[in-house]
Amino acid sequence: MKTDSIAMAALGGLHKPGVVCIFGTGDFGRSLGFRLLQAGYEVVYGSRHPGNSALLPEGAKVMTHQEALKTAQVIVVAVHREQYGFLAPLSSALEGKILVDVSNNLRRGQYLESNAEYLSMLVPEATVVKAFNTISAWALQSGGLDANRQVLICGDCAGAKQAVVDLAHGLQLTTLDRGSLRAASELEDIPLQLFPLWRLPLYISAGLLAAFFIYNVIRDVVHARVTDGEDKSFRIMISLANKAFPAVALVMLSLCYLPGAMAAVLQLYNGTKYRRFPDWLDRWMLCRKQLGLSALGFAFLHVLYTLVIPIRYYVTQRRATFYTNLIKENKTYEFNPVMAWRSDSYLSMGMLGFALFILLGITSLPSISNSLNWREFSFIQSKLGHTALLLCTAHTFLYGWDNFLNSNAYKWCMPRSYILALVVPCVVLVLKAVLITPCMDRPVTRIRQGWERNARGRAPADNGSSHRPLIL
Repeated sequence: MKTDSIAMAALGGLHKPGVVCIFGTGDFGRSLGFRLLQAGYEVVYGSRHPGNSALLPEGAKVMTHQEALKTAQVIVVAVHREQYGFLAPLSSALEGKILVDVSNNLRRGQYLESNAEYLSMLVPEATVVKAFNTISAWALQSGGLDANRQVLICGDCAGAKQAVVDLAHGLQLTTLDRGSLRAASELEDIPLQLFPLWRLPLYISAGLLAAFFIYNVIRDVVHARVTDGEDKSFRIMISLANKAFPAVALVMLSLCYLPGAMAAVLQLYNGTKYRRFPDWLDRWMLCRKQLGLSALGFAFLHVLYTLVIPIRYYVTQRRATFYTNLIKENKTYEFNPVMAWRSDSYLSMGMLGFALFILLGITSLPSISNSLNWREFSFIQSKLGHTALLLCTAHTFLYGWDNFLNSNAYKWCMPRSYILALVVPCVVLVLKAVLITPCMDRPVTRIRQGWERNARGRAPADNGSSHRPLIL
């Protein structure tokens, strides 16, 4: 086809730095031009007002649209869809050119067809390729960080797509071909997504925080008002918040490891790794990193709130009253070695658990996890992760000490919030203890190596399984 031959000609010209035309002098157009100039390309801008070039990168040329398109085979259209109208009169001059559409919309489903498909219908003489719309202007100027350096590309002409691929590689960016131009709608929706993997963790954390906080308000504030007529509402700001934060952090940390244990139980029950997990479990496993980072955030809040306890007015006033009464009554506050052991033990478990918690958070960062092999990553996230959960659970048990059996600690038959927070981590740790026993670990390992129970002479049940490597 004619367009293929022209595109291949452009491809040959892009193996070495050449000329790239950019229609649009906004933030993205300027950032892309700056990056192209750094890479050794010659940049020509097409603008409605060629005289306004003060903000453009030094070394770039500015012309009218008609003049600029004559200088290059590849033209980047860096304007909004509403401004595409100026291209219609240029249709004949754009014949055989490669138009790179980088636009995005304000909301999903704003138009019936994608911007790239609309551009292709508006200028049928040109070959349209969708690319660069998932790269921000800031990332282009800063050099393309690890989390924002992949260019998603789609188009109907293989030669034109390869020309854009070479252009992206010239900018030290990676590329991923997403198929024909019909995939442009999907590409244009990607920048509009707001933390898709964070939605479930945020909902869970918000629900747990609200539940624990309201529970503590009822137990500590409402109970004191109803039974004793005492106003303890001042405790809401720090005391009750510092009861909710560690409870949420502990439950969410355990929720990172619960789906792995459940998946192992399912595999043992099914006797194969080729059967799909339930959709809810699959989604749960995909957001484990976000669950862990959210838990780490609540753990940080717990540490910060704990550090201010000695300077709180409520605490200093109670301490002063306590020692004043000792002096008045001529009593001695004797040293209790049991309480010393309890205090040092629970603080030590908490500090060690928090240190491992931070290590888990650091190694989940792409720049760190990419430098680890699978065995190293698995050791940190699984073995050290379960150790962190064990230490944090021990920290909570030591904090409660003998209050679990103290009937006075149950107000309106409501246990302390940390007792409720221990339920999920204890379930996870018990499941893990069972799964690491030889009688359970061997069959799980064999199943993950491909062995199937009752699989004689038949193919796996579902080769398209969504099963992913598990970190137990």
